[in-house]
Order: sequence, then structure tokens, then C-alpha cells
Amino acid sequence: MEDTKPEETNVEEQKDEENKICPEKLEEAKLKAKYPHLGNKPGGSDLLRKRLQKGYARVWIPDVEEVWKSAELTKDYRHGDGVLQLQLEDGKELEYKLDPKTNNLPHLRNPDILVGENDLTALSYLHEPAVLHNLKVRFMDSKLIYTYCGIVLVAINPYETLPIYGTDIINAYSGQNMGDMDPHIFAVAEEAYKQMARDERNQSIIVSGESGAGKTVSAKYAMRYFATVSGSASEANVEEKVLASNPIMESIGNAKTTRNDNSSRFGKYIEIGFDKKYHIIGANMRTYLLEKSRVVFQADEERNYHIFYQLCASGHLPEFKALKLGKADDFHYTKQGRNPVIDGIDDAKEMSTTRNAFTLLGVNESYQLGLFQILASILHLGNVEVKDRDSDSSIIPPNNGHLSVFCELMGVTYQDMSHWLCHKKLKTATETYIKPIPKLQAINARDALAKHIYAKLFNWIVDHVNKALHSSVKQHSFIGVLDIYGFETFEINSFEQFCINYANEKLQQQFNMHVFKLEQEEYMREQIPWTLIDFYDNQPCINLIEAKMGILDLLDEECKMPKGSDDSWAQKLYNTHLKTCALFEKPRMSNKAFIIQHFADKVEYQCDGFLEKNKDTVNEEQIHVLKASKFDLLVELFQDEEKARSPTGAVPATGGRTRLSVKPDKNKGGQASKEHKKTVGLQVKDYPRLFSLLFGVFDPKRAVQQLRACGVLETIRISAAGFPSRWTYQEFFSRYRVLMKQKDVLTDRKMTCKNVLEKLVQDQDKYQFGKTKIFFRAGQVAYLEKLRADKLRAACIRIQKTIRCWLARKKYLRMKHAATTIQRYVRGYQARCLAKFLRRTRAAIVIQKYQRMYVQRTCYKRKQAAALVMQCILRAYMARQLYKLLREHKTIIIQKMVRGWLARQWYKRTLKAIVYLQCCIRRMRAKRELKKLKIEARSVEHFKKLNIGMENKIMQLQRRIDDQNKDNRALSERLNSLENSHAAESERLRVELTRLRGAEEDAKNNANKVTSLLEELERLRKDLQNTQKEKKAIEDWAKTYQEEMEKMISELKEQNHLLKNEKNDLNRLIQEQGQQWTEKMQRALKEETQQLEYDLNEERSRYQNLLTEHLRLEEKYDDLKEEITFAVNVPKPGHRRTDSTHSSNESEYTYNSEFAESEEGTRGGEDVSKAILDMSLFLKLQKRVSELEQEKQSLQNELDRREEQFQRARARDDEEHKKARSAELEYESLKRQELESENKKLKHDLNEMRQSLRGSAEAGSAAPGSPAYTVLLDQLNASNEELEVRKEEVLILRSQLVSQREAMQHKETMTEPLPYIEDVQKLTDAKEISQAYMGLKETNRSPFPDYHKLNEDGELWLVYEGLKETNRLLESQLQAQRRSHENEVEVLRGELQSVKEDNNRQQQLLAQNLQLPPEARIEASLQHEITRLTNENLDLMEQLEKQDKTVRKLKKQLKVFAKKINDLEGGQMDVSPGQTTDEPVHPVNIPRREKDFQGMLEYKKEDELKLVKNLILELKPRGVAVNLIPGLPAYVLFMCLRHADYINDDQKVRSLLTSIINSIKKILKKRGDDFETVSFWLSNTCRFLHCLKQYSGDEQFMKHNTSKQNDHCLSNFDLAEYRQVLSDLAIQIYQQLIKCMENILQPMIVSGMLEHETIQGVSGVKPTGLRKRTSSIADEGTYTLDSIIRQLNSFHSIMCQHGTDPELIKQVVKQQFYIIGAVTLNNLLLRKDMCSWSKGMQIRYNVSQLEEWLRDKNLMTCGAKETLEPLIQAAQLLQVKKKTDEDAEAICSMCNSLSTAQIVKVLNLYTPVNAFEERVSVLFIRTIQTRLRDRKESPQLLMDTKVIYPVTFPFNPSSLALETIQIPSSLNVGFLTRV
Repeated sequence: MEDTKPEETNVEEQKDEENKICPEKLEEAKLKAKYPHLGNKPGGSDLLRKRLQKGYARVWIPDVEEVWKSAELTKDYRHGDGVLQLQLEDGKELEYKLDPKTNNLPHLRNPDILVGENDLTALSYLHEPAVLHNLKVRFMDSKLIYTYCGIVLVAINPYETLPIYGTDIINAYSGQNMGDMDPHIFAVAEEAYKQMARDERNQSIIVSGESGAGKTVSAKYAMRYFATVSGSASEANVEEKVLASNPIMESIGNAKTTRNDNSSRFGKYIEIGFDKKYHIIGANMRTYLLEKSRVVFQADEERNYHIFYQLCASGHLPEFKALKLGKADDFHYTKQGRNPVIDGIDDAKEMSTTRNAFTLLGVNESYQLGLFQILASILHLGNVEVKDRDSDSSIIPPNNGHLSVFCELMGVTYQDMSHWLCHKKLKTATETYIKPIPKLQAINARDALAKHIYAKLFNWIVDHVNKALHSSVKQHSFIGVLDIYGFETFEINSFEQFCINYANEKLQQQFNMHVFKLEQEEYMREQIPWTLIDFYDNQPCINLIEAKMGILDLLDEECKMPKGSDDSWAQKLYNTHLKTCALFEKPRMSNKAFIIQHFADKVEYQCDGFLEKNKDTVNEEQIHVLKASKFDLLVELFQDEEKARSPTGAVPATGGRTRLSVKPDKNKGGQASKEHKKTVGLQVKDYPRLFSLLFGVFDPKRAVQQLRACGVLETIRISAAGFPSRWTYQEFFSRYRVLMKQKDVLTDRKMTCKNVLEKLVQDQDKYQFGKTKIFFRAGQVAYLEKLRADKLRAACIRIQKTIRCWLARKKYLRMKHAATTIQRYVRGYQARCLAKFLRRTRAAIVIQKYQRMYVQRTCYKRKQAAALVMQCILRAYMARQLYKLLREHKTIIIQKMVRGWLARQWYKRTLKAIVYLQCCIRRMRAKRELKKLKIEARSVEHFKKLNIGMENKIMQLQRRIDDQNKDNRALSERLNSLENSHAAESERLRVELTRLRGAEEDAKNNANKVTSLLEELERLRKDLQNTQKEKKAIEDWAKTYQEEMEKMISELKEQNHLLKNEKNDLNRLIQEQGQQWTEKMQRALKEETQQLEYDLNEERSRYQNLLTEHLRLEEKYDDLKEEITFAVNVPKPGHRRTDSTHSSNESEYTYNSEFAESEEGTRGGEDVSKAILDMSLFLKLQKRVSELEQEKQSLQNELDRREEQFQRARARDDEEHKKARSAELEYESLKRQELESENKKLKHDLNEMRQSLRGSAEAGSAAPGSPAYTVLLDQLNASNEELEVRKEEVLILRSQLVSQREAMQHKETMTEPLPYIEDVQKLTDAKEISQAYMGLKETNRSPFPDYHKLNEDGELWLVYEGLKETNRLLESQLQAQRRSHENEVEVLRGELQSVKEDNNRQQQLLAQNLQLPPEARIEASLQHEITRLTNENLDLMEQLEKQDKTVRKLKKQLKVFAKKINDLEGGQMDVSPGQTTDEPVHPVNIPRREKDFQGMLEYKKEDELKLVKNLILELKPRGVAVNLIPGLPAYVLFMCLRHADYINDDQKVRSLLTSIINSIKKILKKRGDDFETVSFWLSNTCRFLHCLKQYSGDEQFMKHNTSKQNDHCLSNFDLAEYRQVLSDLAIQIYQQLIKCMENILQPMIVSGMLEHETIQGVSGVKPTGLRKRTSSIADEGTYTLDSIIRQLNSFHSIMCQHGTDPELIKQVVKQQFYIIGAVTLNNLLLRKDMCSWSKGMQIRYNVSQLEEWLRDKNLMTCGAKETLEPLIQAAQLLQVKKKTDEDAEAICSMCNSLSTAQIVKVLNLYTPVNAFEERVSVLFIRTIQTRLRDRKESPQLLMDTKVIYPVTFPFNPSSLALETIQIPSSLNVGFLTRV
């Protein structure tokens, strides 16, 4: 670069003049660097001796195995002691002897608080063991592989994949200062990128280390970071090509070694180019020190370059058949390492990756096959066998298969190649000789040819990679990444190690100078007095190698000698440098080696092979044979160097002459070397050094070796020589405030710190005061920390003493109180025991008394019971005997009475039968007599007619006969009674006689039975005795049985109790299981609901992300289109205007309004004189545009096809709807015809009446004024009124028919793109309507006709008939009213019944409530009242909806009817619904509800651009818009849209909506970074969307409208699709708002939430190193938590002021808090210094303040608090106890929102700030990992800060009436007219 050329010369001057030290001072400098804590003065070891004199100091002592061991001083050190008494960490005692010559004391250990620091320069004691221990702690305990050492980044290779290189980590480090985050390769890359962009100076990153240290991987990560952060400036995806070059270079330049499976065997320097916007535009690669010898030789367990094994693994592919490849073991060049396979690596798959990388970089298939053909020929060349012909010559056997394949593949002749492999040409001044060579030289020549071909191929590939990465755009700046070997030393070191170590010497010199310069700049910036820092400069070593007569010069000179050899060259080295240079030594036991003292270590080099490798000779004739090849690619490889140069102009490395890469030739590589030196030398801002350590097995020896080899200890020595520890005054004051007294504290922090330091540290040379910092020499911070720890320890002892005294006194008082309490309770217990004894004694006496009484009474009762039993038995026996005696006597009496009763019954039955027989016989006789009498009567009647006088006589005779019969019956009855009495007396006497006879017989029998009774008595006595015995036995058995039963009952009771318990347990278990199942089902339902909600949110998020991507592609497409338009100067074609009912998404692409045209015109008028684009770029863009056009066309076709399907489906629905409506139409037509016929009938009757009146002769009877005339006149008036009513009904019915058809036609018009012709029926109806309307006008024109004229012809009499018809009609109406009245009565009855039921229910509830307690009664009554009011409210809402629906329907019908009548009157019968006319509309006599402002704004078509410009483009949210009604622009635009809808102008509607959408997009594109603007238009867009919904006419959106708002609904257009477009636009605005808000909040979050000390004095400040972190003390320019809260208040107030929906505000606040929590947690996970107990308290306090803010704003339910849960749990994790398994279980249950990786990361990073805190043990962390092993979660460490929750826009209707809105003049829309 031109601006950095002078700096390159400064480097050369510094190299020669500055910082030189003599060789004899080398040991002195190293001694000082080893003990930096001793200081620069002779008495500098006083501090160390003071520390050792106090005892128990911890020191480091050397060890053979571990290099350094930690020990503790057990005995005080006295000056002059030669032995130190030490105790190792394992408890072993040790005596450490001091060197009597130097008397150097061991290194002191740093305090535990400083162990594990991010920056090694922050250590108080800077020496080798401290550095080694710090790295070990970080790597083994904290699992951290990166550590700063000043400006060096030290990395330890873990040999496993760590999750710390993802995109989230890149985003976290992007934009951060290097010291603000934990050490990382991304921090180094960000620092380089930032300084390049800020200082506009090229940067370089040097990656160095041993094989296997991870250099290549680190370089790849750095390039990946640049590619991710910057991106490319074109569509060519340069960053992908830069990353794609890695697989190619790894395949041809990497190989397996004993230490690394993918070791880079070459060095490379990649320049990544950037443009002025700092986007990647290209790259350039230079390679160094390719290890060509690996092509022909590999050690055991190593491999050749990967490409050979990939080629062998892919030999089975068809395209590789011609290469005749086999397995890797078949070729000499790939089988020497005897391990051709790498575990876990598929070479065939890697080959596919390599080929894809070649394709991506533009290497076509033919070139790839050519490359593989050359590589295969190298393998076959290695298998060519050379045999001895004689001692001085060799030969290749004829027809050698491998040589034949080699020649065939390379396109050369077999004879030439076989000849020159075994011969060489010697040229003299005059002649040329061909000389055969022996076998060994022939093999060497073969191998040299193979190496040469591979080197050429390697350079060719590098050149083509550079061409692919080259950009035509001018490079503005670059960042270089140098990946080169580190310092190497092996058992046998040769020419390769010499070149590598020489390069590292040069790099180390540049680095030392840069570190020294940084130290000086820091001191000068702080204005502190300083002296020149004396550090070890390796310029003498470099001079030894490259100066005149140096090692390289002598080597070149020896190569030119005809008989030069390695031995002669070694002797020249000994003679030249052995006595003159202290850095050059000769080994004692060898004359073919030499030793160089490098900056890292002494290295012994073997001279064998130096000359051969330096010459790198290849047989020139072999090259000529290859140049004569027919293979074009091979010929291209061996062109002249001028043609084969890389695009950068550097000469490709030519193998063994590798010193050209290290020490460039001034003529050829000067410019490249200068540019390289400018970035790597002076401007090395970041210098990562890497060294390799096995993960889990920390090898201290290799670690120390690499620390020395990589120059880390040199950095430590330079830092230790000055003031390595730096503190700001505020940090020093906060940390060491405990060492100050109150009187020492001043308002000026600087003076306070000065006064305190003068008292604490007596030697003023140990510190210096700068402008903003205090600088300390090594060891002083540890001394201050010891003073602070001693002070805190003394304070702790005092606190412990006081607390222990307080605890002892509290314990004594508790013991005293406990003793008195015990005494009181013991005495009370004794008194209770005595009282209990007395009560028991008295109770025993009473119990004995009652027991004895019970025994006596029981005995008495038993005897009494026995006596009673005996008496009972005896009396029973006597009663039975008496019964037997009386039984016979009483039985006879009973028999007597029964027999008498039976006899009487028999007699009565017999007598009754006799009487019945008599009756029957007498009835029979009487019947016979009657028959005779009837016969006689007939005859008598006959005779009566003859003799009338005989009747009386007969009657007298008959009466006499009857009297005689009565006398006869009386006599017979007396006779019968006498007979009966006689018979009864006879029977009684007979019975008495029988009884007497029986008594006599009984007396005889009783006399005989007395003896038998006595015998029976004796027998009964015996039975009684037996019965008593049996009774006793039965009683005994009963007693036994009772006891058994009682026992059984008790057992059954126990079993029953157990069964009951078991039953209860089972019931409880069933209940628990039921409850568990219920909870499980509820939990499953909840989880399913949450999953569904999550899926819904995911779908929303996916849709919104797709929408964002679509909008981004759309903007990109527009930009590309504009660029193409400007490039080819072709005007932008216009777009076809389509119908407004087409897909509204076209509005995003077809913006063709006048506003857009004016914009294009303005754009076309601008100066388009830009540079013509690159033709290739133009073609790519044109191709991309054509692809986008094709994609758009395919999407349009798909959309048309979907619309056709939709139209067909809609047509089918319309057909079904028409069929369903046909029945209604027929019914209405029938009703219309009926009314028309009735009207015609009335007309006919009227005509007949006129004719009859005209023919009547009696004119006087109908004269005016007569009664008949008056009556007829009144009837005629009524008839006329009824006729008008009928006409109006007919007209309304017809208008309804027309309106329905018109609505259907309008619907079809809105769905079809072309208007259609109305059918004949519509025209017919229209004519009928016009006729009816003209008749109505005629009727209304003469409402009071002259009835005198009507009566001229005598027509009034004929009207009477018409009036009859009218009366009949009125009667029918009356009946209808009566029916309706009855229906109303029924309804009222139903209501009455419901009221009664409610009354009964109320009474029941009242009765129930009276039984409840007062509180429950009140609650129940309130609940009942709420239920009742809710039901009433719902009923009223239903009624209101029905009424609103009816009103809207009637209004729409009225509007359609009025519009139709106007069109018919104006002669506009054929106008389609989408057109309007300017002819005047005749007034229609239809009543309108209101004629005032209808909430619409009228504007002209040409004013649309002005409207959009004033309301959207030029409206300022801050200023004019702040005083407006919230959402006023949205209301105004909607009222304009309403007018366009009202006049039915679809073009106007479509144009206005398209202009609005595109204007909002334009203003957001222009001012999208202004939060107020974005918030303002988000609010207005949502309000406009809500207005479209609220006034759409859909029932779901009209529930909350007033009747007036329902009148303002859109009537002609359905804008549902435009609502979707506006919703997508609102989503875009919301996402823009979130990004704008994130950009504002991002710089505040880390400072306010983490770094700012909200609770003063809680957080302790730790010492910092060279990489200064942001101070935790708030300065004037830093952000605090109050800053965040003020910003949140600002956001909230702006959104409220703009009228943003409350639900939308909640979503914005939730997103804000997610960003705050995610950014804070991510920084916490990446900053070890923030993971402490006190910081956890600070975070929890800050979170509580944010929660308080949510409460103040009533936003606790928005979900914002839940987004902070991971941060809260991380803060709790920092504060909880972390020792036992219970603590681990508690942590696992508490941290459910953190992932396992995050929990382990926090525990690993946990750092004690004070000495009293403890670190988390590795065992505890493993316990946590074991417990969390089953968690299923993402392995991602950091939270994704780019996540945007899916947004929803709930419908929020406005209560503001449109007609009440007043438009202020400040909007400049005076051209709008209120309608």
C-alpha cells in the first residue's frame, strides 16, 4: 500500500540500530527476565525475602517429571540460610538447597484469586511456573483452551470438537472489544477486522505452532469469521470460494504425522481482500516451505499427502479406470509409513469433497482429470524399479509396466524417459558428454523428478486458486492470515528445520519489536516516566544466519563449488563463526553438525544433505522430455517462470530452495516482501500463538517446550521488565478500600490512591501514576492482595470473636432457661405422680366395695332365678293336669253346642230349599194362570166391547178373591210358626238328655284315671332331675361356646379392621391413581395444548421468516433491476392494470399509479452517467433477472390456475344458491301477480261504476252535497289511499327483486374480470319498475283529485262494490292482527310461565341461602345475581344483533333501490356496476335518515399523489404528527377509501391502496432506522387494517360497532385480500421495529446488566492484564441499568403516544426483554470475570428492577418475565451452594430453563472474587453432567439473539366515529372534501 511505504524503511532502520545488545550481556538479560520480581535494582530481592521470612509462603521448585512443583514454606527463612524447609502438596516434607553461588530463591506462587486469569500478564508474579500453572488450571479445570498473554493468544489443542465455533458464537463476538470477552480466536479476528475498518490499515494474523497444534484449523476459523461477519459484495459468493479453497489445499498440502492426522506440510499466507464497505471481494494465497521430501519418503506411522490416498480410494470410478490405480499399499510412495488408513476418515468421500471444491473454484472437469492423471503418474513413477548394470551404471528393465503407464499418462516416449532416468548430460566449454549414473543416483534422480513434478503441480493449483479468488473490483484493504510452522526441534534436525527456525527467528524479532512498541505507547499515553526496557533481541542470531559470510552465504558459496560437500561446508562454518559468535557452537562428538542458540532453545543441525537439498537438482534432460509431452497440462506446468507467475507477482517456491520464501530475492520478491513485512512486522495487532497439549493429559514438559518455542515467555519477560499490572484509579479504590481509613478517603480518587500507596508501598519505584491508571511492577499486586487478605482476615477474626461470644452467651442463656424449665417440669411431674397414687388407692377401695357387692348380688340373683324356674316348672305341670281334667268336660259342651248349631243350620237350609221349591212351583202355577188369564183377557176384551157393564162386576169379584187369598196366607203362616216352635223344644229336650248320659260316663272314667295320674307325677319328677343335669351341662357348654364366640368375634373384628384398613388403602390408592391419571391427563392435555401453541407459533414464525426473506429478495430484485436499467439505459416498462379483485400480492410488484410514474419520471430525469458494469457481472445479473422473471411467471401461472379453480368452485356455489333462491323468487312473483290482479280488479270495478253512473238518469240523487254523495266520497278517499298503499307495496317488492338480482350480478362482476350483458328478464323487470315508478309519481303529483268530476257520470254508486272488496281486505287484515295478538298473548303467557319458574327458582335459592352461613349466603347471592345479569346481557345482545342485521339489510335495500331508480330515470339502464356517470341524479321521494357528514372524504384522481405525499412521505412523527389523534393518517386514508367504495370506482380503490402500501414501504426504506418513524407507521398500518376489518360488513368484526358505525360499512368491494397484504406489511414493519430497537438496546445491555455495579461495594474488582476490560465502575460515557430503563420508558411512551394496540405493545416488550436476557446470558457465558457470587447478586437485583418496571406498566402478563428465566436461573446458579450431591440435585431441578452445556459452562467459569470463596470442583461438575445426561435438548451453548417471536395483530375496533374526526390544517390536505 502506498500510505505505508515509509513505515517499511523504519523497520529496516530499527532492525539495524535499535534494541541491540552485546552477546556478553545475553545471560544477564535472561537472568533478569527469569526473576522479574527482584526488580532492576541491586536490592530488589528484599520483597521476596520478606515474604519468605514470614513463613507459610508458597513457592515453585523445579522437578524432573512435572517441571515445576508447588510447595509451602514450613519454617521461616533467615538471610544466609542455605536450605529451605518445604512441604509439598501431597504432604511430603522436603529440604530444598539453595545454589551457594547465586543464592537465588525459588519463584513465589500467585494468590489463588489470580489463578485462572484470562490474561497471563494479569498475574502478579510473571514467570514460567506461574504461566504453566495458569494454563493448566484453565485447561484441566475450566475446560478453556484459549488464554491471552498480552497481545498473544495462546491456544491448547483439545483434540476434540468443542461447541464454541458456531454462528451464535460469531455473532456474540462481533462488534465486541478484544478484552471484553473471554479469549477466543474470534476475538482476535474481530480485533483485526475492526482495526482495519477503523484505522484503514492492513492487518495480519500470525498462526504458529508445532505440528498438531491446530494452526490450520485456527486459520480456517479466522477466515470463517471474516466470511460470516463481512459477507461478499457481489453475487459470486467469494467467501464461499475462500472457504472452499481449504479442502483443496488440505488434500495437496496436508498429511498424517505421528502427532497430527491432518498436519499442514507447508506454510501459507492468505490475503483476504475487502472493498470500501469492508465486504470480502477476493483473496490471494502465497505458500512457503512445502515439504517435498514427503512425496518420496514417509516415516513410520506417517502418510504421504492426502490426495494420493483419495485417488487410490476412488480408483474404481469409471473416469479413473484409465489411471490404472490400485490400493495405496501397491505403491512405493504411499506404503512406506505402513499405515495408509486414518481412523474415521473416508478417503473416497474426501475425494468427492475435493472435486466439488475444484468445481466451485472454476476448475472444469477436464482440468481435474488432468491433475489426477499427473498425480497417478507420480505414483507409478515411484514404482519404477532401477537395477545395477555395473558399479557405475544402472538400467531400467525393458517393458517396465509402471514406467509404461507413467509415459502413457504423461504423453512422453518410453525410450527417452527410461534413458534419462539412468543417464545424465555433462557440459564443458567445448563438448557435451552423456554419462551413466549408478543405481543410487538414479533412484535419487527419479525421486527428485517426482518431487519436482509435484512442486510444479502444487504451484499450478495455487495459481488457479488465486485466479478463482481474484476480483476485478479494486481492493481497498486486506487482512493477512499467516499459517506457518512453529519452532521445531527433533532428535535429527536437517535443512527443513533450519529454514523453519530461521523464519520463526524473523517473526519473533518483528513480534518483540511490536510488543516493545506497544509498551512504550502505553507509557507515553499515560505520561509516566519510563526508561528503555532492556529485552532479549535475537538480531545476533539472525545476523549469524543471513548476514554477509553467514550460514546461508557460506551454503550458497559451497553449492557453487565443483567439489563442494557437506563436510567442507561444516569446516568453513567452524572456522568462520566458532570463535567470533557466542550463539554458534560445535558439538563435542561430531564434525558434521553445528548448534545455534535460537530464541527458544539450542538446536543441533546435521550437515548431511544440506547442499543437496539447497541445490534441489533435477536432470535437465528429464525436464526437456516432459516439455515435449503431448499432454497440454503437463506442458503448461513447465513453462517459463515469467508465464507461470501467480497473480500476485511472487515467484512460486521451487522446492528445496526454500530460503527464497524466507529471505526473498531483492529483485524478484521485493514488493511482496515489503507488503508482507508491513502487515506482519509493524502492524501486527493480533498475534495468535498455538501449541499442542493432549486433552486430559497435561504434559508439562511439552507445554514448557512450546511456551519457550512460541515466544510466549519472551512476551512475559518484556511485560515483566516494565509495569505489567495496571489499575484504573476507581478500580484500585474499589478493590483496596478496606486498606484505607476514613480520613484517607478524599473526593479526588487520584489523590486518595496516591496517599494510600505511599503508606502501603515504601519503594516508589514499584509503581507509577499515569493519567488514568496506576502501573505496578511485578509482584506488587500480590503484595497488595496479601495486605488486603490480612486485613480481611483480621476483620474476620474480630467478627468471629464477637459472634462466638454472642453465640456462647446465647448458648449459656438457653442452657439456663432450659435447666429451670426442666426443674419446673420435674417437680410438676412428681406432684402429679403423688396425686395419681392417692387417687388410685381410693379408687381401689371403691372398686373392691363394688366388686364384692356385685359378687353377692350375682349369687343372690342366681339362686332367685333357680327358685323361680322350679316354681315355674311345677306350676306348669299342675296347670297341665288341671287342663287335662277340664278338657273332657268342656269338649262335650263344645260338641253339644256345635252339633246343635249344625242341626239348626241344616234345618234352615232345608226350610229355605222347601220355600224356594214352593216359590218355584207357585211361580210356575202363576205363569200358567197368567197365561190363562191373558187368554181370558183377550176374550174378556172381546166381551167388553160386547158387554160394557160386565167390567165392574169382574173387578169386584177379583177384589174379593184377593182378600180371601190374604186370609189363607195368614193362617198358613201361623201354622208354620207353631210347628217350628214345637220342633225346637223337642230338639232341646233330646240334647239335654244326651248330655246327662255323657256326664255319667265321664264320672266313671275319672275314677279310673286317678291312679294313672299319680304314676305320671312320679315319672315327671325323674324327668325334672334329668333336665336339671342337662341344663347344667348345657350352661357349661354355652359358657365355653360364648368364650369361643367372643374370641372368634374379636378375631373377626380384627380381620374386619384389617380389611377396612386395606379397603381404605385401596380406596386411597384408587383415588391417588385416579388423581394421578387426572393430573397426567391434564398434564398431557396441557402439554398437547402447549405443543399445539408451539407449533402454531413455529408456523407463524416460519411464515413471517418466509415473508421477510420474500421482502428481502424483492428489494434485491428491485435493486438489480434498477442497476440493469441504469446500465443499459432502458426505460422501465409499465405494468398492466388488472382488476382489483385479483390477488393483492400483485400490488407489491405492479406499482403503476401516477405516483410511481412520477417517481420513475423523476428518476429518468436524473443523471445516469455511471460507469458501465463489468460485462461478466452484467451477464450474471441478467441471468439472475431472467431466472427471477421465470420464477415470477411460474408463480403467476400457478396463481391463475388456482384462481380458475376458485372461480369454478364459486360458480358451482352460485348455481346452487340460485336454485335455492328460485323458490323464494317464484313465491314473491306469485304474490306480486296476486296484488297486480287485485289492482286490475279494482280498476275494472271502478270503470264499471263509471259506466253505470254515466248511464243513470237520476243525477239529482248523486248531486254534490247530498248524504249519499258524501258517503261515497269518503269511501272513495279511503279506497284511493288503500290503492296507493298497494302500489307502494308492489313497488317495494319489485325493488327487492331487482336489488337481489343486482347484488348477485355485482358479486359476479367482482369475481369476473369482464362485464357481461344483462339478461332479458332483468330488462323486463327494469321496464316494469320504471312504469310502476312513473305511475307512483303521477299519483303523488295529484294527491287530492276533483271528485265532483268523478260523479259526473254517476260513477260513485259503482264505487260501492269496490269498497266491499276493500272491507273484505280490511277484515282479513283485522284477522291477521287478531292472530298476531293471540300470538303475542301466547308469548306473554310463556313469559309469565317463565317468570313463575324464575320466581319458584328464586324461592328455592332463597330457602337454600337461608340455610347457609352469612358469608356464603352473600357470595351465593352475588354469584346468582352475576349469572342473571350475564344471561340478560346475552339476550339483549342477541336482540340487538338481530335488530342491527335487519336495519343494515333494509338500508342496503333502500340504497340499491334509490340508486337503481336514479339510473332508470337518467336512462342509464346498461351501465355496469363498476362505472359511474356525471349526469345529474333526479331526486327520488324515498326518505333518507341523514344528510349530514357521512364519514367520507372525496378527492380527485389527480390529487392522489399529493394525498400520499402529504400524509405518508412528508409527515414527520416528531412535530406535526405528535399532536394528532392517534392513527389520524389511517382514519383519513380510510375515509378516502370509503368514498371510492361509495362511488363504486374499483380503479380508484385499487390505485389508492397500492399507493398507500408502496409509500409506506418507501418511507420505511428511507427512514427504517428511526424508531419513532417505524413505530408511527406500525401503529397507523394496524389502525388502517383494523378499519378495513371493522367496516368490512363481516359479522365477526361488527359486534362492537355502533349503529352509526355499521352505516359506514363498505358496500361495494370486498377487500379481504388487501387486508392480508396489509397484515404482511405490518409484520414487516414490526420486524423492522424490533431490529431498530435491538440496535438501540444492544450497546446498553452488557454495560447496564453486567458491568455496571448497581449495588455499590458488592462486586470485587480483579486485577486486569494488558488486554484491558471494560471497567465495572460506571464512568460518564458508560451505560447503566437506569439507562436501559429510561430507554424502555422511551420506547413505551412513544408507542403509547402513537396509539399502538396494547396487545402489540405487550409483544414488543416481550421481544425487548428476550433480547436483554439473551444478550446478557450470552455475555455471561463468554466472560469468566463475570461468573462470581457477587455478580449473581447484581444480576438478580437488575432483573428485579426490570420486573418492577413491568409492574409499573401493567405488563406482567405479557410473558416478558418468562423470557428472563434463563438469566435468573444462571444468576441463582452463581449464588447457590455447589458442593454436595444434594446441591447437585437442587441445581438440576432449579435450572430447567438452562441447557446442560450452559449449566456446565457457568460452573466451569465460576471464579471466586475474594479469597474466602471456593472454586467448583471437577467432581461436582461431573456429577451435574451425569444427572443431566438424559435431558433432550439442543447442544447449542448460546441463545439465539436473532430470534423474533411470531407477531399477531388481534382485532381492536375503534370507538371513534368517522363523522366526528376533524382534520387539522397542518396536514396540508385542504383539497379533500367532506361528504
